[in-house]
Amino acid sequence: MVYRERVSPLVRDTVPFLHKAIKDGKHILIEGAQSTILDIDFGLYPFVTSSNCSVGGCMEWSRLISHELDEEVSRTELINETGDLLVNRGHEYGVTTGRKRRVGWLDMVMLNFSNMISGFTGIAITKLDILDIFKEIKIGIGYYLNGKKLESFPALAEDLKHVTVEYITLPGWNLDTSKARSFSDLPPNAQAYVRKIQELMNVPVKWIGVGQARESIIEVDQI
Repeated sequence: MVYRERVSPLVRDTVPFLHKAIKDGKHILIEGAQSTILDIDFGLYPFVTSSNCSVGGCMEWSRLISHELDEEVSRTELINETGDLLVNRGHEYGVTTGRKRRVGWLDMVMLNFSNMISGFTGIAITKLDILDIFKEIKIGIGYYLNGKKLESFPALAEDLKHVTVEYITLPGWNLDTSKARSFSDLPPNAQAYVRKIQELMNVPVKWIGVGQARESIIEVDQI
């Protein structure tokens, strides 16, 4: 009964509630649990979900449900000790299933494709502190298929299986970033990593996460 009394004021018919918010000129934040690559129209067929996970899905007010891929579709995935280290430092395990999540180096080809579909206006970089212990950090910047560089993310999963990735390697910082509360507090190499992501995407970095607490989110005005 105690929880009911606390929660019941927050429960309402969302259609008129959101309609009024739009009419009043308020901002609406919509959270989705899936990536553009799982989008039924723009995703990597056949490993897609049944709805639109890109920005267009917001217009449908879809409820996005978590989806696991059974095939190896991430070409930057790390199936080695480095990957295990990322999983353990980032606590990358399914909340419900407890299964180990699949992790890897940042894939700019996939991110830039997502940006083409959804038109990002800002980037949130989370878990930067997980990279604190690495001497070198890689970023995937290009895909090659049969010796030719692809212009974008491949449309077919079969093609993706045979893709090789072009990487750039940046120096790590080997310093604790969890206490940073501004961009200038970050080590120079961490700042360089963030700047490189912004440069490769041509989208401004707006937020950087360096921990689990609310105060661990760095708001970035300009870098």
